[in-house]
Amino acid sequence: MKTPVRVLARLFVLESARALSRYKLRTTLTALGSMVGVAAVIWVVAIGRAGTAVAEAELAKLGDNLVWVEAGSRNVAGVRTGTHGTTSLMPEDAEAIRREIPLVKAVAENVDGSAQVVYGDHNWNTRWRGVSPEYFDVKRWQVIDGSFFTPEHVKAVDSVALIGETVRQQLFGAANPVGQVVRVQTSLFRIVGLLAPKGQTGSGQDQDDIIMMPWTSAQKKLKGRGYEWLDDIVCSAVSPEAVNPAVDAIKILMRQRHHIGPNADDDFNMRRPDEVMNAQIAASQTLEVLLVVLASISLLVGGIGIMNMMLASVAQRTREIGIRMAVGATPQAVHVQFLGEAALLSLLGGVLGVVFSMCGAVFIEPLLGWKLSTPADAAFIAVMFSIAVGLVFGFFPAWRAAGLDPIDALHNE
Repeated sequence: MKTPVRVLARLFVLESARALSRYKLRTTLTALGSMVGVAAVIWVVAIGRAGTAVAEAELAKLGDNLVWVEAGSRNVAGVRTGTHGTTSLMPEDAEAIRREIPLVKAVAENVDGSAQVVYGDHNWNTRWRGVSPEYFDVKRWQVIDGSFFTPEHVKAVDSVALIGETVRQQLFGAANPVGQVVRVQTSLFRIVGLLAPKGQTGSGQDQDDIIMMPWTSAQKKLKGRGYEWLDDIVCSAVSPEAVNPAVDAIKILMRQRHHIGPNADDDFNMRRPDEVMNAQIAASQTLEVLLVVLASISLLVGGIGIMNMMLASVAQRTREIGIRMAVGATPQAVHVQFLGEAALLSLLGGVLGVVFSMCGAVFIEPLLGWKLSTPADAAFIAVMFSIAVGLVFGFFPAWRAAGLDPIDALHNE
């Protein structure tokens, strides 16, 4: 058996719905105002979170707690010398970091350049990178066929290499490249592994357009005789919290090893690529909050529309209100009735806004190139906020209706 409270609540909702249905066009137009506001809030949150997810994915691609020692000072005598500006970054420096910096769990030597790679009658100009096996752990590379080269390959200066997906497509098409021999400049390299695709960086660089080999082989066979220095030393700190202390420790060690005086500029550059991505994530989250605030203004505008409609409804239903009060309805009951109509109108707009946001995401996704999903928490909060706005802006019309004099209301035409 239904309780009196449930019966009254049902009658209350049905009566509110019946009252709103009398003015279908006005009700629809007013609900559209709330609908657009709710959809705008949901879209802003969805886009903000999608942007943050993209930035976090790019951050994950950078490496495992990455610390990057780059050859060449960021600023020497007012001029940036660049990655290849000096020849003072040596393999012994990498060994010293491995030996003396406990905050670093992996260290990888690195030399790089670009070259024409030839296989049969196919050729492709690509970037090459000479690294130690630790590089693949630091930068989170995986292989989908074959294997990585080993420290033994590095010591023996073996002519082995791994290639990215873009290079495979250009040289081999859909064929398996593992075991094949390619020519890089004038040297032959046997492919031992195919790297898993990584896609583009945030700046649009194709990470799969790469060929990697032991750094010793790159030095002697691609860089040439007498080239014994490194372009970079890529490190991985033991934890995210250890990155900044590791940067400081490596900087002190490098200055000591390179005999740099107290007032002299570094002949190397310490880089933290994650700082840029973290800044982008923070900016994205800040922008999301700002846009949510701006989108919420449209909800307030929708609330003004609800107030205008309810005031018009009170004016048109003055005689009805007088009859209700003449047969025993209290001012409180009239007040609650009109507040209920405002709440139901806001709920209708909120539900339509959620549906509209889902439909609109289909058209927004191709424009941004991001996968959008309707955040359940944002949808719930937006709908609740819409109802709250409706109640706030519906209070005055409801109060005005409840304050009518029954006799004056009955005489209203």
